[in-house]
Amino acid sequence: LAPLIEQGVIDAVLRPLQSGKEAQVYLVDVQGWTCVAKVYKEAEQRSFKHRAEYGEGRKVRNTRDARAMAKRTKYGREQVEEAWRNAEVEAIYKLREAGVRVPEPYAFVDGVLGMELVANEAGEPAPRLIDLDFDEDLALRVFNHLLAEIIRMLLAGVIHGDLSDFNVLMAPDGPVIIDFPQWSDPAISQAARKLLVRDVENVTAFLARHAPALEGLSFGEEMWALYESGDLSQDSLLTGKWTGPKRSANVS
Repeated sequence: LAPLIEQGVIDAVLRPLQSGKEAQVYLVDVQGWTCVAKVYKEAEQRSFKHRAEYGEGRKVRNTRDARAMAKRTKYGREQVEEAWRNAEVEAIYKLREAGVRVPEPYAFVDGVLGMELVANEAGEPAPRLIDLDFDEDLALRVFNHLLAEIIRMLLAGVIHGDLSDFNVLMAPDGPVIIDFPQWSDPAISQAARKLLVRDVENVTAFLARHAPALEGLSFGEEMWALYESGDLSQDSLLTGKWTGPKRSANVS
């Protein structure tokens, strides 16, 4: 972060906030405001698995870069790394334009993403879902809010790919989804259905611990079926009782 201080992008580093699979997050001061700076780890330091599954789900506009990345040349590996660091910025701007509640970015310099601090009412970093106590009513309200956000994300061309109770923050105005370096475009990713269903199942399973009415429901498969048929909209009412298409048995 020292170069960003020298460039005047941030004024001071306050303290480390969190270390994850892909990045280290710090609290920083920017002109008197407390913000966060997300520093992406080098490839050999990252622990996120199955990255190819996510990378193939995003377009590379430059065909020369795409060929080099596919061949894993030295230049191609460098472009893979650059694309990985740029991915979250691209997703955040797409989602903010679509009305999804994600942190507001203010700078992306030298592989460091500066964003708003999602805070609680006291101005401290907002808790993750995993850190909260829920009653049944709150769990259902949070679930319905997140289900609507996942639909909005899908319609905007973004599947989170690693959504869980660890990367949803609870702000005073509701849940805020974070951490998008592994997102995929459902229009081109061969793993799109699997990733979407897993995201929805993760959220459902966590909140079902506090709201038993959610147990055994399959919102992800239902959402994907509507999306694939072109019938998904922000007003779609999901039941979670999707059973899949009926097929005749092949007895020949």
